[in-house]
This record gives sequence, structure tokens and C-alpha cells, in this order.
Amino acid sequence: MSPQLQLALDQIVFARGYTVKLLDATPTTDWFRMPAGGVSHIGWQVGHLAMGQYRLLLERVRGRVPSDQNLISELFLMQFGRDSTAEPDPAKNPSAEELRHVFDMVHQQALHELPQLTDEDLQQPPLKPHPLFNIKMGGLWWCGQHEMLHAGQIGLLRRQLGHAPLW
Repeated sequence: MSPQLQLALDQIVFARGYTVKLLDATPTTDWFRMPAGGVSHIGWQVGHLAMGQYRLLLERVRGRVPSDQNLISELFLMQFGRDSTAEPDPAKNPSAEELRHVFDMVHQQALHELPQLTDEDLQQPPLKPHPLFNIKMGGLWWCGQHEMLHAGQIGLLRRQLGHAPLW
């Protein structure tokens, strides 16, 4: 594995570790609570991160494959996509356990597949365009940054729900 790919994967793993620390310290009973005046909840953040990691690290890098339907459904991708809005009714969301399962499985699949890529692979344009990068490696770099952005939102939501900050 090239040093560039290793560094990108290290950033993705670091960001995921921080997010997991926040989630593990938050009861799932709080995942669908929206603070007063809020526009999101932790459940949406988790679903969005799973969707984002799938689109950035798998779909744009190697394309969709039939087995992806077992990893993350079309409905899940739509419900937590960029233009989606958080639904506060838990009955209208996947359970916290299902969200966490998809979140974990997409991450595991990406970490299984990505180390096989070459620098040449990563310099190619993504299979689906993205406004923030024009090569596949850009998707890997953005993935770690995107996750930290949403980890910050999870941290803020936790504080608004009365939980102590975590470092």
C-alpha cells in the first residue's frame, strides 16, 4: 500500500474512532431526539455518515456491485442523502441498531477493499462526479473530513441533549 493511501485510510479510521466514541457514550434512546429549534438528530447523522462513506469510498471508487444491496439499500441511501431531512419520529427511521449496523458494515467493507488500490487507480476520476474533488483519492481525503464535520454535529447534539462533552 502506498504511503498516500495509508495516510488517507489512517485519517478515515481516526475520524471513525472519534465518532464511535461519541456514539458509544450516547444512549440510543437519544438518537432520535431533536433539540428545540434543531434540524437534525444523532440517528440521521449516523445514517448520513454510512451513506456518505458508501458513496465516497465504494460507489465512486469501484462502482456499485449487486452485493451492495445487502450492505446498504436504495431506501437507506435516499433517506440519509445530501438533500434529505431528519425525521424525528423513530417509527419512520431504521432503528438505532440497524443504523449502527449499516454504519459499521460500510466502514468494514471500505477498509477491506481500499487497501488493494494503486496510486494509479486513485488518480483516476471518480465514477460519479463530486463538486469537491476530481480524482478518487480526493474522495478518500474528503471522507475523513466529512466524518469529522458530522462528528462535530453529533458532539453538539449530545451537548444540547444534556450530555457532557467528550475529548
